[in-house]
Amino acid sequence: MKTIATLLDYHDRTKHRRARYAASLGYMDWATQPDPFRRYKGATLIPLTHSEATPPYHLLFQKDPLPTAPLCYESLSQLLRYSLGLAAIKSHGGSSWALRCNASSGNLHPTECYVIAPSIEGISDHATLSHYAPREHALELLHTYDSSLEEGTFFIALSSVVWREAWKYGERCWRYCQLDAGHAYQSINIAASMLGWKCELLNVDSTKIASLCGLDQVERFDPNETESPDLLIRIGAGTSLTLPHTPKISYDANRLSPAHHLWPVLEVIADATKGIYPKIPPLKRGNYLPAPSKSSGEIILKRRSAQMMDGSTITQEQFRSLLSASLLCENTSNVHFVLFVHRVEGLGKGLYLYVRDKKDLISLQQTLDETFTWKECDEGLYLLREGDFRGAAQMVSCNQEIAKEGAFSFGMLCTFSSALEIHGGIGYKNLYHQCGMIGQMLYLEATSLHLSATGIGCFLDDEFHALLGIRDQRYQSLYHFTIGRAIVDTRITTLPPY
Repeated sequence: MKTIATLLDYHDRTKHRRARYAASLGYMDWATQPDPFRRYKGATLIPLTHSEATPPYHLLFQKDPLPTAPLCYESLSQLLRYSLGLAAIKSHGGSSWALRCNASSGNLHPTECYVIAPSIEGISDHATLSHYAPREHALELLHTYDSSLEEGTFFIALSSVVWREAWKYGERCWRYCQLDAGHAYQSINIAASMLGWKCELLNVDSTKIASLCGLDQVERFDPNETESPDLLIRIGAGTSLTLPHTPKISYDANRLSPAHHLWPVLEVIADATKGIYPKIPPLKRGNYLPAPSKSSGEIILKRRSAQMMDGSTITQEQFRSLLSASLLCENTSNVHFVLFVHRVEGLGKGLYLYVRDKKDLISLQQTLDETFTWKECDEGLYLLREGDFRGAAQMVSCNQEIAKEGAFSFGMLCTFSSALEIHGGIGYKNLYHQCGMIGQMLYLEATSLHLSATGIGCFLDDEFHALLGIRDQRYQSLYHFTIGRAIVDTRITTLPPY
């Protein structure tokens, strides 16, 4: 019960409200801006290769997987390139910055990636623990194991440098770190599909992830820049859960900032959300298959977070494709969409609910405003109330116009209290991961439809809940999103990433 109380306290104190946003500095302390790239001084750097030959995007989602690629130097390089690598370099006014394949709040990228692989020619004759360095598209070799790993199968561990997000977002930043971990997982899942590889989240204790990657060797990190273990992923057809033992690692992490502003609640929520990662019941994906399109690699590299939308209309077919594509994230059965529909051909303006898992329909009807109409428009899609909700969409999105200028925007409404009761602290973490997975999937689907998307982490939690008539903790919104057509800033130059 103490853990649940801690979670609810953090969740409440980090809500944005009209009169008071969650605690942060309130300004950008540019002198302490974190380095977005983690490196380990002295570790051997193994450059990876680049490949532009990738299968068509729509084939990644067919019921029968693509032919399985062998685990080798080239295939591992491709997986990392199209999941966590750089997508482009942007330049304007004498400044330049990198964009990555995986979306991130504020482009701050707290997520770090560690690869635990068997012997691979071109990398090592032994099983290895490596850190992925996206700027160089290379592996930093941290340790070689005497014991072998299952052939054709490897592991990826994801962790968060919470300080990178805390620098800008203060206490609310932990939420964004978890969304980013979900984005990163789905990026890896998509890139694995390109190679015909199975990608599986493992139900292991977070302390094992920390031990495996040496993250519990805190003396190797600046005390304010330690990494929090998030996810362990098994890729390949293997079934082994035997993880190697990682002894003391010889390489220290680089320091990311010269000084730090501390937010003590972040350590509290990190401790409260440790545990064995939950197994989420699979979601029924339906028969949806994206229309034939460009190469998957091209779509991944073109994904962007729109800064402004042009207020144009999309077709109902595009709208339905986006909703259906969200079901391709099979580990996300706790998430539903509350939609502000502004400009969708053949669909009236209004407030809608997309029920992604029918098991929650009755519960949702009992929880939301009793005056809602619940008119079924299509499978899983219900009209709650007709009308122009552009102003409401902008208001709940911290007054950001992009929420009303998209064709539609929505909040991801999660089965909240039950997830906490069943899974405890790690269940709270997992809900954000689910939302991030869906967000990454929708980014790619929007890109394939020649549309644009933006994740919105800044929203007024309780104002949104009040709009829906929510008076308890059964459901909470954890991530918002908008989709439409972007206005491109032509002053910004796009350069190749490598």
